[in-house]
Amino acid sequence: MTYEFLQHYWWFLVSLLGAILVFLLFVQGANSLLFSVGHTDDERRLLINSTGRKWEFTFTTLVVFGGAFFASFPLFYSTSFGGAYWLWIVILLSFVVQAVSYEFQNKLGNYLGARAFQMCLVFNGIVGPLLLGGAVATFFNGSNFLVGKDNIIGGFYPTISIWANESHGLDALLDIWNIVLGVAVVLLAQCLGLLYYINNVGDENIRARSSSLLLKRAVLFVVLFVAFLIHVLFKDGYAVTPDGVVEIEPMKYLHNLLDMWYLLILLLAGVVLVLYGFVRTILNSAYTCGIWFSGIGVVITVLVLFLIAGWNNTAYYPSNADLQSSLTLSNSCSSEFTLRTMAVVSLLIPFVLAYIVYAWRKIDSKEITYDEISKDKEAY
Repeated sequence: MTYEFLQHYWWFLVSLLGAILVFLLFVQGANSLLFSVGHTDDERRLLINSTGRKWEFTFTTLVVFGGAFFASFPLFYSTSFGGAYWLWIVILLSFVVQAVSYEFQNKLGNYLGARAFQMCLVFNGIVGPLLLGGAVATFFNGSNFLVGKDNIIGGFYPTISIWANESHGLDALLDIWNIVLGVAVVLLAQCLGLLYYINNVGDENIRARSSSLLLKRAVLFVVLFVAFLIHVLFKDGYAVTPDGVVEIEPMKYLHNLLDMWYLLILLLAGVVLVLYGFVRTILNSAYTCGIWFSGIGVVITVLVLFLIAGWNNTAYYPSNADLQSSLTLSNSCSSEFTLRTMAVVSLLIPFVLAYIVYAWRKIDSKEITYDEISKDKEAY
């Protein structure tokens, strides 16, 4: 395993975690439609207990995603998480609000009432995916930061990365294409959330409402995602020369797909799976397995987007303030010893995934019903 191979290997793992995180945002998407799908208190409680079985998966994956970036590409971690901290603080705050809302909405002494915490779940369901989508879009559209590795020994300002303005990440929301992807991720999360309701909740009224809401959101998602994908494939990208110099290359991301043809095949397969899950669920009211086809398709599609952002000599985190400050796999990664040691530890990942699949199947072995939550003292 060469140093270059390890860099690409860890970018693959980080990308896979990011792709799984986008799929798991179905919890946020479902919660954002809590009042649209659930018309009574009992229905909303049923929906909350449905997603309440899975919210820890999303939160944990978000933390592991950040931890993997810290261990494998620490300069990105310090630049984005440390520089764009207002963006990430709002994201993390929305997830903390989610956790609190699940646990306390029906507790004794809740003087705010359950509805107040349910509104907080809606807040997390919209704000979380919107800002995460905008953050991912900066991998293609760039951010405003400066990197000076000599600063660490300068003494006057011993910080490698600094943000080029006082917005500290909120300026990402000023780029229309970041907003486009952010809204697309919100709509995707809602579509997946509706598919999960259809699959998991044993109530025909909820399933009927979920199916009727799915069509409009699926169409809007497809329009926005296709627009963003076309924008990315035909925009100027950020190529890295053998000497480590970052240069502008027209249609760089399209070239990446054509050079790595296997990723193009995966992208097409992922898109087909996503659409298959949507269309079959919309056309067949008795079909309840759309979440699995669309979910797998989402993981594949997002994985490909991450890979074309970093592989094939591409700067995965471009700087709009200084082109040569852009982060690449080689200039932002950990030492070879660290990557090699972690690569050995990563061999345990399949066992962890197997446990997650087993736990998921046990949790969802049967549909959630009113009778079940009425008898469960631990229900939300």
